[in-house]
Amino acid sequence: MLVKIISAAALVVASVSAHMAIISPCPRYSPNGQNCPALPAGQSLDYSMSSPLGGSEPLCKHTVPFPSPSATWTAGQSVTVTFAPGGAPHGGGHCEFSLSYDGGNTFVVVYQVLGRCFGADQGTRQYTFGLPAGLPGSDKVVFAWTWVNAIGNREFYMNCADVAIKGGSAPYTGKQMTIANHNGYPTIPEFSGSFDTGANYYNNATTITVSGNGSSSGGGSGSGGQYIDTPNSPVAHNPASTVAYSSPAPVAPTAVKTLTVPSPAYTTAPTAPKTPAGAYSKTPPVVYSTAPQPTTTPGPVVPTALPVPYSTLPGNAAAAGSCSGSALRCSPSGSGYQYCLYGSWSPTYSCAAGTTCKTSGSSIACDWP
Repeated sequence: MLVKIISAAALVVASVSAHMAIISPCPRYSPNGQNCPALPAGQSLDYSMSSPLGGSEPLCKHTVPFPSPSATWTAGQSVTVTFAPGGAPHGGGHCEFSLSYDGGNTFVVVYQVLGRCFGADQGTRQYTFGLPAGLPGSDKVVFAWTWVNAIGNREFYMNCADVAIKGGSAPYTGKQMTIANHNGYPTIPEFSGSFDTGANYYNNATTITVSGNGSSSGGGSGSGGQYIDTPNSPVAHNPASTVAYSSPAPVAPTAVKTLTVPSPAYTTAPTAPKTPAGAYSKTPPVVYSTAPQPTTTPGPVVPTALPVPYSTLPGNAAAAGSCSGSALRCSPSGSGYQYCLYGSWSPTYSCAAGTTCKTSGSSIACDWP
């Protein structure tokens, strides 16, 4: 019985702490990234890659770059950014994909997804887009994915990867990366069904000019109109491609229910290994329905989606019926769970193999039978 209780606690913590993270190109210090370079001397793997950027943390969170690039890209060609499976997409939101030529101090945007990042069905885990042809070349470019979530606590997410870009020698001018819901920056409220909430910050972002030698300078105010298109279809836009979405009929905002999760006593969760300098030994992949050892005790959190692989049920269609707020429920079969997304139940997300969804008071957990 004790084992069951510990396992359930670990699963509950996982259900409210995992969000979204990229795995390719390999972000700095990722334990699950693809084709990761060696860790910098004295650094350790980061098992909280999907957590939002803390109020006192700098941009990119990790400021010491990899000793070699995670990927080599060419200006004018298409690149693909891949996210870890599962996760909690928090109803979408605004995403930007940007590049820094000055070590992560300033970023120029090369692609945007405004409104419904991760797609209308919340199942998109990969984006392919074309890099601007006029990008300068450099072996020390910082690529950043940033995200302002539509539902839940007001947070700012950011993963950074070190890349090399083959390009020209001329400087490049584009929109500056938008920062929100972070100390000293504007707060974008919950979307409450209006997917253009906060879009003005992105559309009116100032422009900056970046150079391959690492210099950057501010420019005038960016005009950036609102682009309306279907999900996952890029709209031609110079200098950065943008995907945005029209808003559905307004939905009345509802109170977000929060719960406090007790500190679990882990017995089976992995502990972040210390990696010797210069020798990156890739650990076995972390199963996304298992909670890695956290570095801090979780506080009040918003229950949205458990971090398990996206359901492979036929069509992955949303369940019939209405709901309100941020409600959670076990699926009728008990094999997974659903969460409330703008008044309708989400698709079914499967529990880990060997576990079933159980209700306990106002919370649910994937527990052993």
